[in-house]
Amino acid sequence: MENIDTQIDWEKMYGLIPVITQDFYTNEVLMLAYMDKEALELTQKTKQAHYFSRSKKRIWKKGETSGHLQHIKSIYVDCDNDTLLLKVEQVGVACHTGRKSCFFTNLETNEVESSVEIDVNTSYGVIDNLYHVIESRKNDDPQKSYTAKLLQGKENSMLKKIVEEAGEFTFAIKDNDEEEIIYEAADIVYHMMVALASKNIHPDRIKQELARRFGLSGIEEKNSRVED
Repeated sequence: MENIDTQIDWEKMYGLIPVITQDFYTNEVLMLAYMDKEALELTQKTKQAHYFSRSKKRIWKKGETSGHLQHIKSIYVDCDNDTLLLKVEQVGVACHTGRKSCFFTNLETNEVESSVEIDVNTSYGVIDNLYHVIESRKNDDPQKSYTAKLLQGKENSMLKKIVEEAGEFTFAIKDNDEEEIIYEAADIVYHMMVALASKNIHPDRIKQELARRFGLSGIEEKNSRVED
C-alpha cells in the first residue's frame, strides 16, 4: 500500500498540507493546522502529532510545552490528496485557550459556546501566553482594549511607544532604580510583542535566533551576517 506522504504532491501544495484533527472517541473536530513532509514523517514514525507552525517557522510536536499530546490512532488523506485528517487520542486539551477544541466561537452570534477546561497559565510560559492574548485582541474594540488600540492604530504610534519605553528603561538603568528597571523592561517587552504580533511573528522565532547565535562571540556573530 502506498505511503500517504508519497501520495501528496508537495510542490503543488507549496510544501504545506492542511490537517484537520479529530477526537478518535467523540469525533469532535479539535483543530486545524499544517504539516510539511518532515512533520508528516515524524507523525507517522512516532505516532505523536507533529505540525509545521507558520508563525514559528518550524516543526512543533503538539504538547511539547503543555504536555497536551495527541496520540495518533489513524491518518486519512482526502480524495484530492490535498488535506489530511488525523484521528487522535487527545491528552488534556487541543486549544491554547484551555478549551477542548479550537472551534468554540459562533461566527454569526460571536457567542463563546464552550468553557475553559484547563488553566493555560500553568501549561505555557508567560511569553507564549502574552503573545496569544495579544493575538486575541486584534479585532477587539480599541475603545476598550489598549492592545487593540495599538494594533488598529497608526503603525508609527505603535513604534513610537517602543522608543519611549526604551528611553525610560535606559534612564532607570542610569538611576540604578531596580524596581523601575524591572517595570520599564516589562513595558518594552510588551510593546515589542505587540509589534511582533502586528507582523504575525511568533516570539519563538526570536528564541530560535538567539539559539542560533548561542556560542558565538559578538565579533563572530557580527562577521557571520551577510553585508549589503
